[in-house]
Amino acid sequence: MHDIEPFYNWRHIYTSEQDERSPFYGRVYSEFEFSQTIYNYYIHPQWDEFGSRTMYLKVLMADYEEHYAIIELIGEWNDAIENDIMELKREVADPFFSYGITKFILIAENVLNYHSSDKDYYQEWFEEVTDENGWVVILNMPEQTQYDFRRAKLHRFIELMQLDNWRTYKPFHLFKKIDEQMRKRLE
Repeated sequence: MHDIEPFYNWRHIYTSEQDERSPFYGRVYSEFEFSQTIYNYYIHPQWDEFGSRTMYLKVLMADYEEHYAIIELIGEWNDAIENDIMELKREVADPFFSYGITKFILIAENVLNYHSSDKDYYQEWFEEVTDENGWVVILNMPEQTQYDFRRAKLHRFIELMQLDNWRTYKPFHLFKKIDEQMRKRLE
């Protein structure tokens, strides 16, 4: 797991540690000191901690004019024990929402397990963003993780999508492609 880095090809466009509106503003990262773990497996030091012991993230892009954020996740999404959705919503989504971000793309290809609990935070997030013509999309969640997510019926609140070549897009073009698909689905 320590070899899996957050996607870095957009760092010339956006870095969350330099964005004054980001919850991760001012963070300093080490390239050599591995201190964070998921179940005793060290992860790359570029991942951000947000209150979960089993899941970490990296904000790849926040565009306040177009009202979207792209966030990459790694680890295990555990609502049953860690209440990860509450931490993600309160510590990351809510601060961005307060600055007008209403469309969230969560890249979950490195989320290997999902354990469900209550639907309340999913429903709350869904209602808040849809009131502002927004949405939440989980991109490229592994099939076995999607199975558990769908079994909990959470895909009613958060859209699941696949786009295997997302890294070939620039952030705005990825957002536009997903926004187009969401508009078609919501019509």
